Amino acid sequence: MPAELFGIEHILYIIISTIICGLFVILSYKFTKKESTKVILLKIVGIILFISIMTNRLSQVFRYSDSRWYMIIPDSYCGMTSLVLSLAVIFGKKNNCVLHFTWLLGIFGGISTVIYATFVGQGPTIFYLPTISGLLHHSFSATLVVMLLLFKQIDITYKKWYYSLFGFTCYLTVGAFLMGVFKMSDAFHIVEPLIPDTFLTTWGMAPMYAVGYGFILFIVEIVKKKKIINFN
Repeated sequence: MPAELFGIEHILYIIISTIICGLFVILSYKFTKKESTKVILLKIVGIILFISIMTNRLSQVFRYSDSRWYMIIPDSYCGMTSLVLSLAVIFGKKNNCVLHFTWLLGIFGGISTVIYATFVGQGPTIFYLPTISGLLHHSFSATLVVMLLLFKQIDITYKKWYYSLFGFTCYLTVGAFLMGVFKMSDAFHIVEPLIPDTFLTTWGMAPMYAVGYGFILFIVEIVKKKKIINFN
């Protein structure tokens, strides 16, 4: 019998991972004062995120009787964001351009997917490797973004909104490549909706994301001007 969405294992994962990640972020923020230490800690979390997403992708490669090596390339927004975000933190500098099109997908996609993890039913338990590695990389993705924000390693600003458009275009290009070259039926929800029988394909979600991202940037600018939160 497969694991169930909101089954006991899934609920326990949500509770335990939230507590552990929350405590880790709080303690890191409280006790990490030096800039160099912050950078090292972020890179360590970035490496953990990279290991978790690559474990997930390799588990997909060997999940079938024939090794489908093209599946090592993430075919979802969350998967690709985890990969790109981890590399941007490991090799990139503070406030680099890649962070500006991955931070929102990383935190929103990470949290929402852990809560509504439709893929938990692919194995008999959530400890089935493709399942647990999928849950972990979403958790680490959200955790890493929160740490980037708390450690002030990214300056969210409307002046760099276009990086999100650039990232979206790159994701779609990868999706078209996977579908065209490897004959995948879908990638990045270009064809199939995120939730069955809805309008939530990429073309339906993109306008919603653009409006939501614009609203967030608007709120951030108001907060900056009112000096409610010190972003500097």
